[in-house]
Amino acid sequence: MKRSIKRIFWHLKFYLLFIFFAATLSVALLFEHELSYNKIDNLMNQKKIITSLTKLKKDDIELALIQFNGKSTQLLQEIEKLRTFYKYNITEKYILRNENEYMQDLDILVQLTKNFNQAAAQYYTDKKQTKEQIIQAKKNLTQAFTRINTYIDTIIFKDITYNKTKFIIIKNIGIAFFIFIFLATLFYRNLLNKIYNDIEFLVQVDKKDAHEIFSLEADAIALRMNRKTTMQDNNPNNIDQVTGINNYRGMLNAYAAKKGLKSSNFTSVTVFEIDNFSKTNRVFPQEIAQAILKKIAYTISLHEQPVDVIARTDYNQFTVILSRASKEQTFKDAELIRESIAELKFNLADKGQIKITVSGGHIIKPNNTNLEEALKQAKEILAHAKATGKNKILQIRDLAHNEINA
Repeated sequence: MKRSIKRIFWHLKFYLLFIFFAATLSVALLFEHELSYNKIDNLMNQKKIITSLTKLKKDDIELALIQFNGKSTQLLQEIEKLRTFYKYNITEKYILRNENEYMQDLDILVQLTKNFNQAAAQYYTDKKQTKEQIIQAKKNLTQAFTRINTYIDTIIFKDITYNKTKFIIIKNIGIAFFIFIFLATLFYRNLLNKIYNDIEFLVQVDKKDAHEIFSLEADAIALRMNRKTTMQDNNPNNIDQVTGINNYRGMLNAYAAKKGLKSSNFTSVTVFEIDNFSKTNRVFPQEIAQAILKKIAYTISLHEQPVDVIARTDYNQFTVILSRASKEQTFKDAELIRESIAELKFNLADKGQIKITVSGGHIIKPNNTNLEEALKQAKEILAHAKATGKNKILQIRDLAHNEINA
């Protein structure tokens, strides 16, 4: 089965978009990985600040107060940074879905920080404490320090657990992306190589190399390139002198030359006969009759493809041999030819404007049936079409339907 280059490139565009998405996601995950380090650094920095607040010198109370105010404020700012970090944490926010737990931990940390700041303030800033009060304030500060320090360690441990889970997820996503991109790259590389081979084959002058065409577009181009001037085109015995298309002999030769070009297609044979137009019933002068025949032949040729054969096979009959991918398409194209002819109009001086119509017999030619036999069957169906009216095409099934009704 031949592949469409247009469809391949359409899929390739989406594949490139997927690679761009994978690269963007990788950068986002790297940024998130950096946030994890920043989070740990932030927590470790809080521990350093807390430790430093327990070691301020009380001999210079004014300096100690300045240092305390600055560092206690910094502690709360560091916690707000942790809230900001979570906004960009894709994995934890949308996959682990631990936002409630994470924010609850930060709320507890805020409360512990406030308690620690209060204990530190009581210890450093109260100048009127007795010795016992100082000892108690120091004890309260140590207890607050232990609680907040322990809780920060708990958050760090949780973060390590989160990072382990995130690593497993990112690792699996990375492996899946790698396998998909690797296989897709090999697949599209193979397709592009085949397309390139088609192009190389088309540009060959002598076409000596045997090559099975891969793409539909290259196949169509090759068919057009193969449509060279044949012997019958140069032989006047193969050409209908009135219309310039094949006569019966030319049709047989053209069909023999083209029947192998698209062997996978369905071949149809349609015999058209001009309604009320015959040798015995010549209602038009010869000059007008020939003009009508030429116009009909030209109209049929507009629908001709490189694999098709058209011919004038009798005075008022045209035979059209179509090669299409489906049976339905052959009949559809035959109908288009009939409709195009029905739209023709001729202006006659004595009769005014006249319309020409055709009737047709259409069959799908089996592979085991020769062209002459197919033509005979098509003419039998044509006879039924003429007997039941005009300006229509019948098929074998229409013939069977008429026999049942009869």
